[in-house]
Amino acid sequence: MKLRFDGQVVLVTGASSGIGAAIARGFGKAGASVVVHYHATRDGAEAVARDIEATGSRALLARADLRRMDEIDALVETALGEFGRIDVLVNNAGTMFERAPLWETPDERHQALLDLNITPVFALCKRVIPVMLRQGRGSIVNMSSISARRGGGGGSALYGASKAWISSFTRGLAKELAESGIRVNAIAPGLIQTRLHDQYTPPERLQAGVRDIPLGRLGTPEDCVGTVLFLASDAWSSYITGQVIDVNGGQLMP
Repeated sequence: MKLRFDGQVVLVTGASSGIGAAIARGFGKAGASVVVHYHATRDGAEAVARDIEATGSRALLARADLRRMDEIDALVETALGEFGRIDVLVNNAGTMFERAPLWETPDERHQALLDLNITPVFALCKRVIPVMLRQGRGSIVNMSSISARRGGGGGSALYGASKAWISSFTRGLAKELAESGIRVNAIAPGLIQTRLHDQYTPPERLQAGVRDIPLGRLGTPEDCVGTVLFLASDAWSSYITGQVIDVNGGQLMP
């Protein structure tokens, strides 16, 4: 049995680069129509959309600043206006902003992290769940992190705490929706070679981290795709909900 999403619509936030781009491409290859959300990097989103359409699937570019509720509303309305349904929501967008000791972190930086890493996940779930309830089914996959359980590396306590919120929210929401036909899960990537680490993690720290990974290498965005598609598929994971799946090369073995 192949892992396919023919006839399904998938909304992926932060899909212009990194893990989000790889996930969007993966769903496209598996036959889904994909809403490719981006904020500032239109060129990257357009490249993702072209790759999806090259597989024969449909792609819809959708720009939104996820810190604004009106733009989140417009994002969902755009997806529904084009496709009429949303079968899978992947809450991938998020960032670290910077590495700094907590006592040197401006108050506004704390609020900015909440506004991008936490609030959009709540807001998108709140708006998409009624759509899924009307459909009688749906799947939500959230993006947590190894930092959720390890507290983050140096200078990233707030980032780690925001991802711990994602993990707990995933479990709680899964319980609320368990009888509705909607499943909620998350993945927790480890050290993945993305723009986030290019910006905020010194190369020597990344290489030191590799020594703690049994598989002996950094992960790639593509390493996350199979787990997300598996969790999103009713055919492959219909009895899985409320789980946070580690994708970290063995760096953390619970």
